Amino acid sequence: MKKLVAAFLMVAWFSAGLADEKGKLNEHLEPFRPLLGKTWKGALKEPGKTGTSIDVSRWERALNGEAIRTLHSVNDGAYGGETIIIWEAGQKKLIYFYFTTAGFRTTGSFAIEGRKFIAEEEVTGDAQGVTRVRSTSELRDDRTLVSKSEYLKEGKWVPGHEQVYREEPAAEVKFK
Repeated sequence: MKKLVAAFLMVAWFSAGLADEKGKLNEHLEPFRPLLGKTWKGALKEPGKTGTSIDVSRWERALNGEAIRTLHSVNDGAYGGETIIIWEAGQKKLIYFYFTTAGFRTTGSFAIEGRKFIAEEEVTGDAQGVTRVRSTSELRDDRTLVSKSEYLKEGKWVPGHEQVYREEPAAEVKFK
Protein backbone atom coordinates (compact mmCIF):
# COMPACT_ATOMS: atom_id res chain seq x y z
CA MET A 1 0.00 0.00 0.00
CA LYS A 2 2.83 2.43 0.87
CA LYS A 3 4.42 1.85 -2.56
CA LEU A 4 1.10 2.52 -4.28
CA VAL A 5 0.60 5.78 -2.36
CA ALA A 6 4.20 6.84 -3.06
CA ALA A 7 3.76 6.10 -6.79
CA PHE A 8 0.48 8.04 -6.86
CA LEU A 9 2.07 11.05 -5.14
CA MET A 10 5.03 11.00 -7.55
CA VAL A 11 2.73 10.92 -10.60
CA ALA A 12 0.57 13.71 -9.15
CA TRP A 13 3.62 15.87 -8.38
CA PHE A 14 5.09 15.31 -11.87
CA SER A 15 1.74 16.02 -13.55
CA ALA A 16 1.29 19.22 -11.53
CA GLY A 17 4.70 20.40 -12.74
CA LEU A 18 3.74 19.78 -16.36
CA ALA A 19 0.42 21.55 -15.94
CA ASP A 20 2.21 24.58 -14.49
CA GLU A 21 4.45 24.88 -17.57
CA LYS A 22 1.40 24.60 -19.81
CA GLY A 23 -0.60 27.09 -17.74
CA LYS A 24 -1.56 30.67 -18.55
CA LEU A 25 1.33 32.78 -19.78
CA ASN A 26 1.44 36.49 -20.50
CA GLU A 27 0.85 36.74 -24.26
CA HIS A 28 4.16 38.58 -24.77
CA LEU A 29 6.05 35.67 -23.20
CA GLU A 30 4.46 33.03 -25.45
CA PRO A 31 7.43 32.85 -27.88
CA PHE A 32 9.45 31.36 -24.99
CA ARG A 33 6.90 28.58 -24.28
CA PRO A 34 8.80 25.87 -26.24
CA LEU A 35 11.70 26.32 -23.79
CA LEU A 36 9.59 26.02 -20.62
CA GLY A 37 9.67 23.02 -18.36
CA LYS A 38 12.87 21.83 -19.99
CA THR A 39 16.51 21.56 -19.08
CA TRP A 40 19.04 22.40 -21.77
CA LYS A 41 22.72 21.44 -21.84
CA GLY A 42 25.37 22.93 -24.08
CA ALA A 43 29.04 23.39 -24.72
CA LEU A 44 30.15 26.95 -24.06
CA LYS A 45 33.00 28.17 -26.23
CA GLU A 46 34.80 31.46 -25.66
CA PRO A 47 37.32 33.13 -27.97
CA GLY A 48 40.90 32.82 -26.79
CA LYS A 49 40.14 30.03 -24.34
CA THR A 50 41.03 26.41 -24.94
CA GLY A 51 38.48 23.71 -24.28
CA THR A 52 34.82 24.13 -23.56
CA SER A 53 32.70 24.59 -20.48
CA ILE A 54 29.36 22.88 -19.93
CA ASP A 55 26.34 25.09 -19.31
CA VAL A 56 23.05 23.69 -18.00
CA SER A 57 19.95 25.88 -18.17
CA ARG A 58 16.43 25.30 -16.79
CA TRP A 59 13.45 27.37 -18.04
CA GLU A 60 10.26 27.74 -15.94
CA ARG A 61 6.97 29.59 -15.92
CA ALA A 62 6.89 31.93 -12.89
CA LEU A 63 4.64 34.37 -11.05
CA ASN A 64 1.37 32.87 -12.32
CA GLY A 65 2.56 33.18 -15.91
CA GLU A 66 3.55 36.85 -15.69
CA ALA A 67 7.26 35.96 -15.78
CA ILE A 68 9.73 33.35 -16.93
CA ARG A 69 12.55 32.23 -14.67
CA THR A 70 15.75 30.62 -15.87
CA LEU A 71 18.49 29.14 -13.78
CA HIS A 72 21.82 28.10 -15.21
CA SER A 73 25.15 26.81 -14.03
CA VAL A 74 28.48 26.31 -15.72
CA ASN A 75 30.77 23.38 -14.89
CA ASP A 76 28.65 22.00 -12.04
CA GLY A 77 28.29 25.33 -10.26
CA ALA A 78 31.64 27.02 -10.82
CA TYR A 79 29.52 29.92 -12.12
CA GLY A 80 25.79 30.42 -12.43
CA GLY A 81 22.93 32.81 -12.60
CA GLU A 82 19.22 33.41 -12.43
CA THR A 83 17.13 35.44 -14.86
CA ILE A 84 13.61 36.81 -14.57
CA ILE A 85 11.92 37.87 -17.84
CA ILE A 86 8.76 40.03 -17.80
CA TRP A 87 6.65 42.13 -20.12
CA GLU A 88 7.09 45.80 -19.18
CA ALA A 89 3.80 47.38 -20.26
CA GLY A 90 5.01 50.94 -19.68
CA GLN A 91 7.97 50.47 -22.03
CA LYS A 92 6.08 48.03 -24.27
CA LYS A 93 8.94 45.54 -24.34
CA LEU A 94 10.27 42.37 -22.78
CA ILE A 95 12.85 43.11 -20.11
CA TYR A 96 14.95 40.89 -17.91
CA PHE A 97 17.11 40.92 -14.83
CA TYR A 98 20.08 38.54 -14.56
CA PHE A 99 21.87 37.91 -11.26
CA THR A 100 25.15 35.97 -11.09
CA THR A 101 27.25 34.06 -8.60
CA ALA A 102 30.19 36.22 -9.74
CA GLY A 103 28.69 39.29 -8.07
CA PHE A 104 27.64 41.27 -11.14
CA ARG A 105 24.17 41.64 -12.61
CA THR A 106 22.62 42.75 -15.88
CA THR A 107 19.42 44.37 -17.03
CA GLY A 108 18.32 44.04 -20.61
CA SER A 109 15.56 43.72 -23.16
CA PHE A 110 14.53 41.26 -25.86
CA ALA A 111 13.32 41.69 -29.42
CA ILE A 112 11.75 38.62 -30.97
CA GLU A 113 12.00 37.80 -34.66
CA GLY A 114 10.32 34.48 -35.40
CA ARG A 115 12.26 31.88 -33.39
CA LYS A 116 15.15 34.28 -32.68
CA PHE A 117 15.57 36.09 -29.36
CA ILE A 118 17.75 39.17 -29.71
CA ALA A 119 18.97 40.65 -26.44
CA GLU A 120 20.96 43.64 -25.33
CA GLU A 121 21.92 44.23 -21.72
CA GLU A 122 23.80 46.59 -19.46
CA VAL A 123 26.23 45.11 -16.94
CA THR A 124 26.43 46.42 -13.37
CA GLY A 125 29.37 45.40 -11.17
CA ASP A 126 32.76 43.95 -12.01
CA ALA A 127 32.44 41.67 -15.02
CA GLN A 128 36.09 41.79 -16.05
CA GLY A 129 35.63 45.10 -17.88
CA VAL A 130 32.48 44.12 -19.80
CA THR A 131 29.83 46.88 -19.68
CA ARG A 132 27.29 45.67 -22.27
CA VAL A 133 26.35 42.37 -23.92
CA ARG A 134 24.49 41.68 -27.16
CA SER A 135 23.30 38.19 -28.03
CA THR A 136 21.11 36.28 -30.43
CA SER A 137 19.59 32.91 -29.59
CA GLU A 138 17.62 30.78 -32.02
CA LEU A 139 15.41 27.81 -31.26
CA ARG A 140 15.94 25.43 -34.17
CA ASP A 141 13.44 22.89 -35.46
CA ASP A 142 15.83 20.08 -34.55
CA ARG A 143 15.27 20.89 -30.85
CA THR A 144 18.48 22.82 -30.38
CA LEU A 145 19.01 26.30 -29.04
CA VAL A 146 21.95 28.12 -30.60
CA SER A 147 23.31 31.27 -28.95
CA LYS A 148 26.05 33.73 -29.83
CA SER A 149 27.11 36.89 -28.00
CA GLU A 150 29.48 39.82 -28.10
CA TYR A 151 30.73 42.06 -25.31
CA LEU A 152 31.46 45.77 -25.07
CA LYS A 153 34.83 45.88 -23.32
CA GLU A 154 37.04 48.95 -23.08
CA GLY A 155 34.80 50.73 -25.60
CA LYS A 156 35.06 48.03 -28.29
CA TRP A 157 32.72 45.19 -29.25
CA VAL A 158 34.55 41.86 -29.02
CA PRO A 159 33.36 38.30 -29.76
CA GLY A 160 31.77 36.61 -26.76
CA HIS A 161 30.70 33.08 -26.10
CA GLU A 162 28.90 30.68 -28.42
CA GLN A 163 26.92 27.65 -27.44
CA VAL A 164 24.69 24.96 -28.85
CA TYR A 165 22.18 23.59 -26.36
CA ARG A 166 20.19 20.40 -26.64
CA GLU A 167 17.33 19.36 -24.41
CA GLU A 168 18.77 17.16 -21.66
CA PRO A 169 16.08 16.10 -19.13
CA ALA A 170 18.59 14.37 -16.81
CA ALA A 171 20.90 17.40 -16.55
CA GLU A 172 20.79 19.47 -13.36
CA VAL A 173 21.52 23.11 -12.60
CA LYS A 174 23.93 23.09 -9.65
CA PHE A 175 25.15 25.81 -7.34
CA LYS A 176 27.99 25.39 -4.85
